Amino acid sequence: MEKDPLVKPVVKWAGGKRQLLPKIKKEIPKKYSVYYEPFLGGGAVLFDLQPQKATVNDINEELINLYLVIRDNVDSLVIDLKKHKNDAEYFYKIRGLDRDKKKYSRLSEVERASRILYLNKTCFNGLYRVNQRGEFNVPFGDYKNPNIVNEDLLRAVSNYFNKAKINLRCKDFAEAVAGIESGGFVYIDPPYDPISDSANFTAYDQGGFNRKEQKRLKELCDSLDRKGIKFLLSNSATDFILNLYKNYRVKIIQAKRAINAQGHRRGNVSEVLVKNYEN
Repeated sequence: MEKDPLVKPVVKWAGGKRQLLPKIKKEIPKKYSVYYEPFLGGGAVLFDLQPQKATVNDINEELINLYLVIRDNVDSLVIDLKKHKNDAEYFYKIRGLDRDKKKYSRLSEVERASRILYLNKTCFNGLYRVNQRGEFNVPFGDYKNPNIVNEDLLRAVSNYFNKAKINLRCKDFAEAVAGIESGGFVYIDPPYDPISDSANFTAYDQGGFNRKEQKRLKELCDSLDRKGIKFLLSNSATDFILNLYKNYRVKIIQAKRAINAQGHRRGNVSEVLVKNYEN
């Protein structure tokens, strides 16, 4: 199946890899049987590669629900998205739906997917962030003409999900690659180790992702390596990460920080690509 140029990320996501794709693709093996991605997020790498067989995962239930609805019920999603308004009062009404858990639980899967996509397109800086109670808490973005209903994109992604064998999971990252088959390849893009205390952003999910989790991820990488499974990992180039993966092939690259409340802090930052193989 030929790649569809219309297939691209449907949400803006902190840590998204669109601008780093050329550098990442240079490091990806030429051949693999199944593509695995335990931290899917916006899916920039998946949607660019468009593998015909993949198992992808994210711990964020709302995100995976969105992808499942795009795959299974895109017509209803497009219809529901058309009801939304680019208005501050309406925005806060929709944002506040998750404050009442009982009421929120009565929303359909399509309504939940529509809500998250609407909030992503109209909130400040396109940032997905929740508080410790799991409540979306990004303010209104006040954009003149946000693209709330990108029907062509949604249908292209839906078509890809249905034509290829894409297994969507919502589990812990270690469970996401359990039973990985020989010849599989894993791209790992976890919440990054913070380069400073003020840069600590891991609120994609209310559980967060600390250095204990980073060490547990390293143990998973070691397990994959022992099984002869190729992996490529992205992270920030902190001393902690560089030391953690010192026994693997590490390449430092420059990336632009795309999401920051203060424009002058959206500059170049060092990141690492870690892998356990030669191209």
